[in-house]
Amino acid sequence: MKTMMTSMRNKKNLREINVKEACEKNHRVFAIGDLHFSYAVNKPMDVFGENWINHDKKILDDWQRRVGKEDTVLILGDISWASKMDDAKADLDVISSMNGKKVLIRGNHDFWWTSVSKLNKLYDDMRFLGTDYYAIGSTAIVSARGWLCPNDTMFTDDDMKIYLREVGRMKLSIDAARKDGYDSIIAIMHYPPTNDKWEDSGFTELFEEHGVKNVFYGHLHGEESFKIAVLGDRNGVNYQLVSADFLGFRLKEIEVE
Repeated sequence: MKTMMTSMRNKKNLREINVKEACEKNHRVFAIGDLHFSYAVNKPMDVFGENWINHDKKILDDWQRRVGKEDTVLILGDISWASKMDDAKADLDVISSMNGKKVLIRGNHDFWWTSVSKLNKLYDDMRFLGTDYYAIGSTAIVSARGWLCPNDTMFTDDDMKIYLREVGRMKLSIDAARKDGYDSIIAIMHYPPTNDKWEDSGFTELFEEHGVKNVFYGHLHGEESFKIAVLGDRNGVNYQLVSADFLGFRLKEIEVE
């Protein structure tokens, strides 16, 4: 009888392990930046081009088709055109109503963004990142908003202060993940991690130093801006632009260990 009970427990544990592995295999991760939703404020995006007409519907339709309840969507800033939280709530409510867990970082237009601790009390299915990280399986998602990187055309002393602060925030996020034992790290930013000449920056140096293999960012819009985007492998780091219009207003599925 004892042997039979042990065998039954072992089979039960094996079934639980198999279910867990099946869930992990079926779990998908997507990324997109620059939703620029404006459900409570009048900010039509078609002034930026015909491709932006009904852009929110394009994004949400694609989301509805492809994202499951157990999946995760990384949202890389410029989430809402609202300047106040009361107005941004309409946009955040729409995002919350969609399938999946949502991980959000701040963009340069997210003036409604308050403290992360307050934001993380609003929704059970949405995680707003600051200098911490978000774990998906054995991978840590680290983040910073970023800023303009040093360049020859437009970079002030104030830009330098903000840039250095953002590099510091990315380092804090990476350090937190490393401290907790994560070797697999994906970095997400709103701003590009380098300038228009693809020169080294504090961000690229951090990624190379800490073995970050994949970096996703947004912010850039339009064909001219896409030309200066750093894409693909650079010193062992894979960079990918995921601004909404670059993706054709479809979420990008990404691989996570």
